[in-house]
Amino acid sequence: MTQDEQTKGFRAGFVCVVGRPNAGKSTLTNALVGQKVAITSMRPQTTRRAVRGIVHREHGQLVLVDTPGLHRPRTLLGERLNDLVRGTLSEVDVVVFCLPADQRVGPGDRFIAQELREGRTPVVAVATKADAVSKERLAEHLLAIAELGDWAEIVPVSAIKDIQLDLLVDLLLSYVPESPPLYPEGELTDEPDHVMVAELIREAALEGVRDELPHSLAVVVEEMVEREQPHRDGRRMIDVRADVYVERDSQKAIVIGAKGARLRDVGTRARHGIEALLGAAVYLDLHVRIAKDWQRNPKQLRRLGF
Repeated sequence: MTQDEQTKGFRAGFVCVVGRPNAGKSTLTNALVGQKVAITSMRPQTTRRAVRGIVHREHGQLVLVDTPGLHRPRTLLGERLNDLVRGTLSEVDVVVFCLPADQRVGPGDRFIAQELREGRTPVVAVATKADAVSKERLAEHLLAIAELGDWAEIVPVSAIKDIQLDLLVDLLLSYVPESPPLYPEGELTDEPDHVMVAELIREAALEGVRDELPHSLAVVVEEMVEREQPHRDGRRMIDVRADVYVERDSQKAIVIGAKGARLRDVGTRARHGIEALLGAAVYLDLHVRIAKDWQRNPKQLRRLGF
């Protein structure tokens, strides 16, 4: 059988996941992939990169691009994140527009809807967190979504309770072209390890901090080196050195905590995630540094990878 015959009827393509900050985009991406590829947090604007998660099915493959939340930017970083989203929207086969059922449709959703209406890519509107509200409230929410635009489909889902996720995958596959697989079976993301490690550290650092900190926090992995000697339990041993950047002295104090307790807790939580990601024992060396007003400084933004 030729490769063309093997892939006949197989579909593969790119899906952009958009929505205002904290709309459930990363949680949905992780649920569809079946493994954590994007950081999640109760704090808005936690996604900084277009993370690709790969969904494998017998009859198709979806490459999910989880973007930062589109928003009205207040800083140069915000403008660059929006440009990242717009660039992604123009390159995919179908867009998923997340609107959380436990929140009313608001100005942020209308702002994104307007952007999406101006494009030519089909949009599937997804009511996320459908398990968190009553049937009556969900029905109201679906009507409000329908009034926002002429969407290709409107689907209520719950990433946490696995409600209608398979239906959503099948719908999305119907909008991507017939194609051989774009990635090998079993590959779940094309993000380099050091980027995933930095995101896991940032996720741990965002837990339980004040509202001012999330936008100001960036992580750069400076070094990842495997030791010649394995860990005492036989696993590979990897040294990871990373810098956590904030903008002000007061923020540095928040991240470090009293006598360094908070930073140690961040390191412990991040290390568990990193060890699961790398399949190795990890020694994590974290340092907190100040990059004054980095969100507004083009030179600093470049240095931190934006």
